[in-house]
Amino acid sequence: MIVAGLSTVVEWYDFTLYLYLATVLSRVFFGGGENALLATLAGFAVSYLMRPLGALCFGHLGDRFGRRYMLLASMALMTVAMLATALLPTFDSIGTTAGVLLLLLRCVMAFSVGGEYTGVVAYLLESAPLRRRGLVTSLASAASEVGALLAVALSALTVAVLSTAQLDGWGWRIPFFVGAALAGGILLARSTMHESPEFERQVAAGTVPTSPIRDTWRFHRGAVARTFAISALGSITYYVGITYVPAFLGSASDIGESQALWLSTGAAVAVILVTPMAGALSDRVGRRPVLIGLALLSALLPLTMFGVMASGTAVQIGLAAVVLACLAGGVSAVAAPATAEQFPGEGRLSGLALGVTMATAFFGGATPLIAELLVRHTGWAAAPGAMIAAVALLVLPVMWGLRETRPT
Repeated sequence: MIVAGLSTVVEWYDFTLYLYLATVLSRVFFGGGENALLATLAGFAVSYLMRPLGALCFGHLGDRFGRRYMLLASMALMTVAMLATALLPTFDSIGTTAGVLLLLLRCVMAFSVGGEYTGVVAYLLESAPLRRRGLVTSLASAASEVGALLAVALSALTVAVLSTAQLDGWGWRIPFFVGAALAGGILLARSTMHESPEFERQVAAGTVPTSPIRDTWRFHRGAVARTFAISALGSITYYVGITYVPAFLGSASDIGESQALWLSTGAAVAVILVTPMAGALSDRVGRRPVLIGLALLSALLPLTMFGVMASGTAVQIGLAAVVLACLAGGVSAVAAPATAEQFPGEGRLSGLALGVTMATAFFGGATPLIAELLVRHTGWAAAPGAMIAAVALLVLPVMWGLRETRPT
């Protein structure tokens, strides 16, 4: 379970790294200029369209042949994609082709990541003691924040130590090389994992599905819809409330790149502390009441927090970023067991692929770009908070109608 949980470190390290270095990558791969940041964020959004496809492919593999083999395959592809990114030529070397290559590797990475998080969530849920499923499964979210913390800390250190010329010339490669090495190490560790007890039960009972995606869509559409709603809130609170914040501070406040990254480091630490507490709370009182409470907070807090970050002091900005990060971490922590428990073991990965990754594609990859466009065209600094609030209000009726899935 430790090896499985730690593997999400790489997944979120890479994607968080891309967003935290968005302003640097916009100069390196798109030549800088007024629209370079938008092009960089658009590349992130487009690549997310590959996540559902990867989730379906890896989900089918995991439901048919085992969670272990699926997790090995996805990590191997992630290792190759990160190393290739670190070796890419830049805009100064090959012009606009550099941006195209970066986008292609983003798509490969998104494809491999598509099945990674859901595979880890299913593996942890199926391996955990029944009354500790919330805590253990939430560790997938906590580990992902460790990856985010590594990404933002290394990005902040790189930006602080190197000059702009050094950063654009070769320094940006350092965090990607570190990520490739980390992925390779976890791939070796993952090769020692055992298969999940749930899949071993299916093999022994002869109930392994031959067409898991088709069966899940046919018999569990309601579960897919509920999973989509839960994941929609988790995605938008994370991608707008955490990963978009450095870019927001760079364009809407007087905070510099380096200071924004250090503020995000503090927010990541807060999430790591909050996540297991939220998971454990859901073990005690249930998934449904915790999700309802988090949805209400998501409808109320983000508007104010983004307004504070646009005009507040450094301390106020830091506190607002921590509040948003803790809110997102709490949703992700409880969403992990709540979504996996919507499905039986047979076809669980396919169900998560249809629900979780579809929601992530809609409410994850494109939302930083949409948030930036809204801020630019409306001049309303709280617009990203309004996006979170709108999604929270839309999914609140679904949370209210959820059947409690916490084992008793």
